[in-house]
Amino acid sequence: MAGLVVAMDGPSGSGKSSVSRGVARALGLRYLDTGAMYRAMTWWMLQQGVDLADRAAIAARCGEPRIVSGTDPDGPTIHVDGVDVAGPIRETEVTGAVSAVAAVPEVRVRLVALQREIIGAGDIVVEGRDIGSVVCPDASVKVYLTASPEARAQRRSAELAGTTAEAQQEAMARRDTLDSTRKTDPLSMAAGAVEVDTTALTLEEVIAEVLRLVKERT
Repeated sequence: MAGLVVAMDGPSGSGKSSVSRGVARALGLRYLDTGAMYRAMTWWMLQQGVDLADRAAIAARCGEPRIVSGTDPDGPTIHVDGVDVAGPIRETEVTGAVSAVAAVPEVRVRLVALQREIIGAGDIVVEGRDIGSVVCPDASVKVYLTASPEARAQRRSAELAGTTAEAQQEAMARRDTLDSTRKTDPLSMAAGAVEVDTTALTLEEVIAEVLRLVKERT
C-alpha cells in the first residue's frame, strides 16, 4: 500500500457511495466503487447468457471481460470491453443477480486483484463490503457505515424509480443475508474499523465525521 487509503465498508443503503465521494473530494483523493466492478461482471455474465445458478460456469468465464474503473469522485466511470455500463449495472436484473456472482471465489480473486492494482497507486477512498478486511487490511483508515433497515430502504427507494421502501427493505434483507453468510470474503466489520451509524445523520455530518477520523488517524 502506498499513500493514504480510506476503506469504506458497509451494507447497501448505508451511504457508502455518497460519503466516499464526498470524502474523496474534500481530501483531493481518487475514488473506487468496488461494488460497481461486481455489478459489471454480473452484467457481462447476463449479456453472455451464462447460467448464474452454475457457479462453475461463472468461474470458467470470469477472466474474460475487461473491466476498467475510473477513479474521479466527480464522475466515476465503469466500462466492460470498452462499453460504458454505468447505467445498465444499476438496473433491477443486475441488482438481483450480483450477490450470486460475487459469491463465486474465482470472481472475487479476479476483481480483488484489479482493486489492489488501483489501490496500489495510493491516495484513494475505496468503498465496498470487504475492503478493510480482505482487499486492503492495512488501509490507513477503516470505516464501517451502517444504518437502520428502514433508513437504508428509504434511501434506496428514493434513488430508484418504480420501487417502494418496503420492497427495497425486503430485497436488502435478502442481499445482506447472502453477503454476510457467503464462504468467501463475507460482509463484516474489519478489525480496527470504526463503526458510524448514519441513520440520524445528514450526509454532511457523516462526511465530517469520516474526515475527523482521517485527521485523527493519519
